[in-house]
Amino acid sequence: MAVRLASISVDLDSLRHYCRIQGLPESLLDARARGLVYSTAVRRLRELLGAVGVPGTFFAIGEDLAEPGAAQALRESHAAGIEVANHSFSHDYALTRRTPQSILEDLARAEQAILAATGVRPVGFRAPGYTLNAALYGATVERGYLYGSSVFPAAPYYAAKATVMGALAVLGRPSRAVLDSPRVLLAPRTPYRPDPGQPYARGRGAVLELPMTVTPGVRFPLIGTFAATLPLPAVRAGWASCRGDALFNFELHAVDVLDATDGIPLELVRQQRDLRVPATRKMERLETLLRWLKDEREVVPLRVAAERLAPTL
Repeated sequence: MAVRLASISVDLDSLRHYCRIQGLPESLLDARARGLVYSTAVRRLRELLGAVGVPGTFFAIGEDLAEPGAAQALRESHAAGIEVANHSFSHDYALTRRTPQSILEDLARAEQAILAATGVRPVGFRAPGYTLNAALYGATVERGYLYGSSVFPAAPYYAAKATVMGALAVLGRPSRAVLDSPRVLLAPRTPYRPDPGQPYARGRGAVLELPMTVTPGVRFPLIGTFAATLPLPAVRAGWASCRGDALFNFELHAVDVLDATDGIPLELVRQQRDLRVPATRKMERLETLLRWLKDEREVVPLRVAAERLAPTL
């Protein structure tokens, strides 16, 4: 019987990117809030992974590494055995709408920032806002990536995102997020090689795609925000429905281990409801789920998962 794998990946999006999603001015953030992900969340995430005894993959945004202490925190994470992957330089939600050359330049700038911080060039990529197209996929091929982990074929998430973006537009506070093509809802929910011209379809692309885990059928997203806040029986049922998958790709965000008491502006807390849940409670829940993963699967960084799965795809 083939060994079933699990990976734990974290998007290290700083709070400025949440302001952009919610249509709020970044001026709400003081210096402490701007650096909160690397000063506080990264430490808590390393503690969480260490407590369970599992590795992880951090997706870093290049421009965020200019914040004081950020590069050092990422360097320490790499030294602790955590894979560092590319989450773009600017986290531009409209990255797929740029020219192919501009996309290449963004990826290359992020690679340089990560290389400068860790001494290692990233081999994995995750698109801002999970939005992928042929030009962006082509850039990962040209830059020589081993894998991508951008596909998030979650119907409830897609519907909720469209609703929130519409509501913000009505309020005169438009989000800078981008609603992806509905084709993503039909994308494979398990690892595959994309069609370079239509990366949400199977093909023979050089860069493997490791989608974030959603349940079969309704494709409910099993990501950190929901796993940390939904009733435990619902989380357990979703987990059980994915037991047959070759890879359980569990995606978190740095804010999943932060809360309102960490110095986050109230205007942002009002929009991000998960920030109202105490960080200690969220971390306890996340530790429970990570232990489920460890008990039933071999937990590896996404780089290793890609290497192991490549011969089978």
